[in-house]
Amino acid sequence: MRQKKNSSFTGLVFFVALIVAIIYVYSSKTFERDIPNITMKNNGYWNFKKPLAISIEDESGLQSYSISIKTKDDESVLEYEKFIIAKESMSIKLAAPKNAYAIKDKEIVISISANDASKWNFLNGNSIVKEYKLKIDRRRPQLNNVANSYKIKKGGAALVVFKARDDNMQDIYIETNFDKKFKVQPFYKDGYYISLLAWPITEKTFRATIVAKDFAGNISKTQVPLYLKDKAYRLSNIKLSDKFLNGKIAQLAEEFAETQGVTNSLEQFKIINEDIRAKNEELIHQITSKIDDEMISDFKIDKMYPLKNAAIVAYFGDHRKYSYDGEFISEAYHLGLDMASNAMAQIKPQNGGKVVYSDYNGLYGNMPIIHHGLGLYTLYGHCSSTNVNIGDETKEGEHISNTGKSGYAMGDHLHFGILIQGIEVRPAEWMDSTWIKLNINDIIKDAKDIIDRS
Repeated sequence: MRQKKNSSFTGLVFFVALIVAIIYVYSSKTFERDIPNITMKNNGYWNFKKPLAISIEDESGLQSYSISIKTKDDESVLEYEKFIIAKESMSIKLAAPKNAYAIKDKEIVISISANDASKWNFLNGNSIVKEYKLKIDRRRPQLNNVANSYKIKKGGAALVVFKARDDNMQDIYIETNFDKKFKVQPFYKDGYYISLLAWPITEKTFRATIVAKDFAGNISKTQVPLYLKDKAYRLSNIKLSDKFLNGKIAQLAEEFAETQGVTNSLEQFKIINEDIRAKNEELIHQITSKIDDEMISDFKIDKMYPLKNAAIVAYFGDHRKYSYDGEFISEAYHLGLDMASNAMAQIKPQNGGKVVYSDYNGLYGNMPIIHHGLGLYTLYGHCSSTNVNIGDETKEGEHISNTGKSGYAMGDHLHFGILIQGIEVRPAEWMDSTWIKLNINDIIKDAKDIIDRS
C-alpha cells in the first residue's frame, strides 16, 4: 500500500515537474520561438556604388548570419559571421562585391540568412532566409541642354529647355545656389522638359543646375549657361509720421489678431510690416509654387499691361527702410508694380488663365491670382471688387476686378505682381514684347527645331 502511495507521489512530482518544465520552455527567453527580423532599406535598385543598409535583430541574440549574391549563373557569399557571444542586433553596410563590374545581369538577388541563439527547435534555434530582388542600374541619366535664354537679370526671369532620359528615372528638377528647386514640365516630345527660372532680388548671384536622378541613385547634373546681368534697385529711406501711424496703421491694427492688445503704434507698424506681411507672402508663395505635370507643346504669352492708361506710382524691387525720429524701425521689399488710373478702374489682363485665388489677403487686400501656365502667375492686389472665383478660366482682356485701396494701400491703385514658381520677378520684362520674343518665344521655337532634327 505504501509502495503504491510512493509511486503515486513520484508520478505527481514528475507530472508537476513536467508542467513546470513545459511552462519554462514556453515562457523562457532562452527558448523563444520568434525568428530573427531582417530588414534592408532599398527601393529595388542598386548601382553598386552606395552600400546596402541591412539590419538583423533577435530577442535571444544572433548566433550567425550569412549574406550572398545570386546571379543567373552563380552564387557567392559576401559576408558570413558566427558569434561566440550572441548579439541582439547587427547593422551591416553591404558593399558591392569586388567583381561587381563584371556582373552583366540586369537583376540579382541578395540572400540573407540568420540563425539565433534560442534553444528552441531541439537546441538548433530559429532561422530565416530572406531574399531581395534588385535591378542593377549603373548608368547615369542622359542629360543635356537644348536651348535657353542668353541672360538673366537680377530680379528677372529666363527659360530653359533640356533633354533628360533614363529607363529608371526618379526625379528631375533645377536646383539653385539659394536652395530653391524649380520644377520642370514635360515639353513637346518624350524626354524633353521646359522650365521658367527666376532670380530673386535678394540674392547677390544666380546659378541654376539641372539635376536628373534615377531610382538606383545615379545622378547627372548640368549647369544652365546663363550670362548674369546685375541690376541695382532703389533704396528708399522713409520717415514714419504720426499721422500715418495714428491713421492707416491704427486702422489696420484693428483688423489683425497679431496686433490685438498692442497699443504702441511703432510696435503695431513693425508687426504689420514684418509678421503679417510674411504671413501674407507665405500664402502667395504657396499658391504660386505649383506647376502642371502634363506635357505641353507650346507656351504663348502676350505682353502684360492690365490697367489701361495707368501711371506707374511705385516700382518693383524698391527696398524700403522705415525710421522714426532717426531710429531704424523696420524694412521691406516692394515686390510688385503699383499702377494708378481712375478710381475703381477696370483691370483687364492681356492673357487668359486659371484663377487660383480670389479672396482677401491681409496687406494685399482683395487679391485675384491667375496662373498662365508653366508656373507663371499674375497677382492683382488692393482691388475694390473682384469678378472672378477660384477655378474660373479667364479670357484675354476679360474684366476680372477693379482697382481700390483694400489692405495696406494709401490710395486707389493696383499692385501688379508677377511670380514664377513662388518667386516675384520684374513686371517690366513681361510688359516688353521684345523681351518676351527674345527670351521666351524664340527659345521655344529654337528648341522645337532642334528636337525635330534630333
